[in-house]
Amino acid sequence: MTIKTFSLGGELTINRLGFGAMRLAMGTFAGPARDPEKGIAVLRRAVELGVNHIDTAGFYGRDAVWANELIRTALTPFRDDLVIATKVGPLPGPNGVPSGQATADQLRGLVEADLRCLGINRLDLVYLRVGGTTGPGGESIAERFAVLAELRAEGLIRHLGVSNVDGAQLAEARAIAPVAAVQNRHTGDMGLLAESEETGIAYVPYFPLGGGVGSGPLDAERLGKVAARLGATTAQVAIASLLATSPTVLAIPGTGSLEHLEENLAANDLRLSDEDLSDLRG
Repeated sequence: MTIKTFSLGGELTINRLGFGAMRLAMGTFAGPARDPEKGIAVLRRAVELGVNHIDTAGFYGRDAVWANELIRTALTPFRDDLVIATKVGPLPGPNGVPSGQATADQLRGLVEADLRCLGINRLDLVYLRVGGTTGPGGESIAERFAVLAELRAEGLIRHLGVSNVDGAQLAEARAIAPVAAVQNRHTGDMGLLAESEETGIAYVPYFPLGGGVGSGPLDAERLGKVAARLGATTAQVAIASLLATSPTVLAIPGTGSLEHLEENLAANDLRLSDEDLSDLRG
């Protein structure tokens, strides 16, 4: 049976199926902005359905619609068990796409901006997001991660994470301060996943509906076969497969649609047999 919860940082119990906030404000970084009232409704329904882990970022937004402001409007006062994770590092360019990268000197301001927008005094989890839209680049992250470690020591951050990193970068971060979570592409390094499982670090794939962590996304034909057998959608099967990969994996599918939200969260009750998993992974 798939364990439904995870202890983040060894102290915050969260449901392994959470919610990614990127699509609340926009379909893509290029826009257009979405109706904020729909985003507010999605957030409130997500929490009603048991979501207590929301993944967001200060650069998730377009024009006058921003994910952090929607979260504050929809969910204040925040429930005691609600964990909000954010990430800093990327800087939006003129077209809205986060193509730039913050320097160490800019990170404090980005964290403080997230605190203001969310209306809280401490962030539960902050990732240092490294590099651009491609895979890990291998550059040193020590100077930037040390800034976040200092903010954690000051009490502005509860737990730290790293995103889009390789094994050497994770080791570099762990030598500075405890790392509670890694957020990498679902097709990331399986060795990094194994290390996360061994050390109690959450592994949180972004683009989770790409089909799980491994050498590539799940094959569409295989997904369709299993989904038809179970009477489920392919998205539900993909999420369930992701959660079955490892007890340290957290899923954060995002959507701006109430219908898709309820469909995605129903994957929490979908059980994949050994035959299903074998068919999915070949």
